[in-house]
Amino acid sequence: MRGVQKYQVRHTPYTMGYYKRRVQWHNEGGLHVTLWSNRNHLRSEMGEDTPDRTLGSWFKVTVPCGRKYDKTWLMDSIQSHCSVPFTPVDFHYVKKKARFFVQDASAASALMDVSYKICDEENKKIAVFVNTSAEPYSVRDKLEPEIMEQLKLTMIKRYDISQKALDLQSLRYDPDLVGYDIDIILNRRNCMTATLQIIKKNFPELLSLNLHSNRLYQLDGLSDIIQMAPTVKILNLSKNELKSTWELCKIKGLKLEQLWLEDNPLCHTFPDQSTYISAIKKCFPKLLRLDGQDLVPPTTTAIDKPHLMKPLVKDGQDLVPPTTAAIDGPHLMKPLVKENFEESDVLRTQVLQFVQQYYFIYDYGDRQSLLSAYHDEACFSLTIPFIPDNAGPSSLFEYFKDNRNVKNIKDPTLHFQLLKHTKGDIVSTLCVLPKTQHDLSSFVVNMRFHSESLFFFRVNGMFKEVEGRSQGSVRAFTRTFIATPASDSNLCIINDELFVRDATPKKTQSVLSTHVPTPSCSTGITLSQEQQEMVQVPSTPSEMSF
Repeated sequence: MRGVQKYQVRHTPYTMGYYKRRVQWHNEGGLHVTLWSNRNHLRSEMGEDTPDRTLGSWFKVTVPCGRKYDKTWLMDSIQSHCSVPFTPVDFHYVKKKARFFVQDASAASALMDVSYKICDEENKKIAVFVNTSAEPYSVRDKLEPEIMEQLKLTMIKRYDISQKALDLQSLRYDPDLVGYDIDIILNRRNCMTATLQIIKKNFPELLSLNLHSNRLYQLDGLSDIIQMAPTVKILNLSKNELKSTWELCKIKGLKLEQLWLEDNPLCHTFPDQSTYISAIKKCFPKLLRLDGQDLVPPTTTAIDKPHLMKPLVKDGQDLVPPTTAAIDGPHLMKPLVKENFEESDVLRTQVLQFVQQYYFIYDYGDRQSLLSAYHDEACFSLTIPFIPDNAGPSSLFEYFKDNRNVKNIKDPTLHFQLLKHTKGDIVSTLCVLPKTQHDLSSFVVNMRFHSESLFFFRVNGMFKEVEGRSQGSVRAFTRTFIATPASDSNLCIINDELFVRDATPKKTQSVLSTHVPTPSCSTGITLSQEQQEMVQVPSTPSEMSF
């Protein structure tokens, strides 16, 4: 061999011997081998060992499986373990990797020491790789100063000081930009970076940002908004090209209260509205409005998916812990929250009046009127006792098609399909159930729990079917309501579970009362004059046991 030949073995991070080797061959017959570890070699390239090192070099930092981690958590974890403060540039995901850039050589060196020092929730150590790099895209294509100035002037015109709101709808086609032949496409990282930099400097208290109609198909660039504009509470991303909620995960560090996503492809990937809302609220748990519609207040988010709750009644067996059972006496319940006697009396009257009027409409009015008693995204399920395949005919046949008893249903998809998800679906189901007459004197109402924002109560009682093939049949029922306070002391149902079974012979022999409770205007159900005139015998809430 003549001259000097050099070669470098490519580094594979997942193999033993984490080294780069450089071998020098000499034609005199002598062999001289110089071996650097990757770390020392990289630090040498960084110039740490040379007094006249070149500043301005860029370094690429890669987390191999970083996509599965929240950006805010990942960056906070890396920063807390790094001995040198650093400013990440152009954070983004590449396949399964998370990647960003730093320009400071000392920070790059310190970042190498972070590798395998961070553990995730599964107690797995996280690798961090650092390599020299060319300038990142957002820096290489940084907007010229005159373009930045014109973009700033355009954004200032679109800013509402009184509302602290910035309207960037269809920004690319703004006349002030088009007139100067400036093309601002927010899908480009350099354009989004420039926009966020202007926001941080000129609108530090920004509350509302409108990005409607910007053809956004990814939010990598917008992910920096968590650091640049953390005060944003209202975000409009409607009429863009977002296809997955994964994109929203990139900005879930925002404490959003209102969000618009309509007219994005991702809105059509959910089987129903309830699933859609639940998926979005996983990213933004403080969300109060979605696509302009009010959501259940955050205090009741635990029941956004009531079909996932453990059943309160199963095959006629009460599954509620005995510690929550109602007690005798004038109080509503053994209080789970502190309250005085007067508060208990008011709650007792409010719940009983609601129950009276609900069943008055259910039995004697148009059940469509019950729409006003339910939240828009309320849920309802109907269950009857388990009936073996070899059992004889049952008188509960009119409830079969809506029966959600898990012992009778083997197909898990039916568990979801048989759950009624909106007030329209609920009332439509109630309208086709047999006509009934409930015996209010048999009612026992148990308040299981209540707070300022949640009422959890159960009604046990009897009713008779007055029409259809089972006319005259006497049923026992248990109905569990979860409701939230509405305006004017009304109640709004957000979850309704009904269990219907045949009454025992002893119960069947009892004569059901034919009178109807006098309705009160204090609940969420509005009665027509004609319905009120149907009342023959006045009654009071005391007719029901509490």
